[in-house]
Amino acid sequence: METRPRSFYVLGAFFVLFLLFLYGPTFTIAILSFQGPQGGLTFPMRGVSLHWFFDLFQEQAVGDIWGSFRRSFALGLMVMITTVVVSVMGGLAFRKRFAGNVVLFYLVITALVIPSILVSLGVGLIFSQAGLPIHWASSGFGSQLTWTLPFGLLIMFAVFNRFDKSFEEAARDQGATNWQALRHVVLPIIAPSLIGVALFGFTLSYDEFARTLLTAGSYNTLPLEIYGMTTNVTTPVIFALGTLTTAFSLVIIGVFLLTVWSMNKRRAKQGSDAGKGMV
Repeated sequence: METRPRSFYVLGAFFVLFLLFLYGPTFTIAILSFQGPQGGLTFPMRGVSLHWFFDLFQEQAVGDIWGSFRRSFALGLMVMITTVVVSVMGGLAFRKRFAGNVVLFYLVITALVIPSILVSLGVGLIFSQAGLPIHWASSGFGSQLTWTLPFGLLIMFAVFNRFDKSFEEAARDQGATNWQALRHVVLPIIAPSLIGVALFGFTLSYDEFARTLLTAGSYNTLPLEIYGMTTNVTTPVIFALGTLTTAFSLVIIGVFLLTVWSMNKRRAKQGSDAGKGMV
């Protein structure tokens, strides 16, 4: 029987500790959210129930939980759609060299290394000095795009760098216009990557705090609302909210992954049917 080296167990223990560090806080919040009506914010637990989940749907003494959720959801959809459209357009544009393309590329990537709170402060100042209202759907939307667009563009750059242009050339040889080649050939091929960009756009926006802190205006998004609740709420209802929002995020990720899986399965079936038709 082969004996594993000691380094194997050391690395295995390190990996387990890393997982505990990564997911331990989330599991702790989830466990504490199931406390009884007399439960507090720390261990030991005082009973087990769904009391605090039901309490979430009652009128809260502080905060606007469901209003902030609706705003975060709407903002996430806005950012997601814009990120996908602009990323595809940027990816298509960078397939050919043009004047200033290198400078433009680094300007886009620079947004990732600028501290988020400075971006939020800068966008807020621009809107304030321009006499424009600071609102989550305008200044908040713009500041979040500085976070999601670089990720979307990097994904699209990688996708189009590996894209085989012969598919487009074949479509044009068959009489397709540029738009038809894009719609019926390019977009279906890169569709799984577009799903990934959409997932990045929505989840990064839905969870973003720093870039929204000074640009949301009078109405909080969900991360800002949760932060505000940490200074006012002293019951496990905040843990129940955290558990539900985490579950919602996992559901969103699952829907996107299921969509990619079904698209790949459909594509494989179409390829198999086409192969049978040629025989």
